[in-house]
Amino acid sequence: MTRRPSRLLRVLASASTAAALLTTAAACSGGGGGGGSTASEVTATPLARNTPTAPARLTKSAAQAALITEDDLEGDWNQVKGAAAWGDTLLVGKVDVAQFLTAKANAADCQRLLDALYDDDLLGKPSGVSALTGFEQGDSRLLHQVAAYNPVRLSAALAWLKTLPVKCDQFTATDAKGGKRTVQVTSASVPKQGDARQGLHVTVQGTADGAPATLTLDVAAVRVGNDAITVTAGGLAGGARPSLELAVRTGAQRLKDVQSGRTPAAGPARSG
Repeated sequence: MTRRPSRLLRVLASASTAAALLTTAAACSGGGGGGGSTASEVTATPLARNTPTAPARLTKSAAQAALITEDDLEGDWNQVKGAAAWGDTLLVGKVDVAQFLTAKANAADCQRLLDALYDDDLLGKPSGVSALTGFEQGDSRLLHQVAAYNPVRLSAALAWLKTLPVKCDQFTATDAKGGKRTVQVTSASVPKQGDARQGLHVTVQGTADGAPATLTLDVAAVRVGNDAITVTAGGLAGGARPSLELAVRTGAQRLKDVQSGRTPAAGPARSG
């Protein structure tokens, strides 16, 4: 008959096992007194400490705060209400598809450009909030928009804008009364702001109130994170490139400020 081990032997065996487990744990942690990591140190690894947080979504109040003001512009620009209803009738027309003999698909891009300039959605429909303001100076207008976008669609929209000076360098559009308009599109530089940018220079030659007229527009779009600003400036009096460049620089910085939770700085007050 096998005898059961005495209580003393069982206690000694348990102590020996516990000592072995402690020795193994010390070996895995690098031994005592050296550079071994404690449990708290393992938890706070560089990866855990440096994991980026998702950027905050643009709010309506932040988008409004990111808009430029009269004090941000030089000259005699006056802020006006109802800018969202702007839309020059010279931009309304149907692109002559027959003119695109070997690249008829380009006609759709040119039509999209005209429609987008008229509807103020050059980068497509925003995925989040948007805010818009407008200014007038004589026969010229300046429109500034801030909006949140789907990042994939935003990148695609900027890439699309880049193709237009080739696809739509010159084409004809017809208005509802059969009047012909000649449209020219060229690329334009944009101040180095934001993460990506694209500029266009657009002229539309036609008639307004029965007289020959030329609409000239300078256009810029700048991506700042997943948000973007668009600025359109010009009119029947010609382009307004200096004002557009100032609006781009100021507008991009104001958007960066609100994205970081800061209040944008006030523009220099105009004298006189």
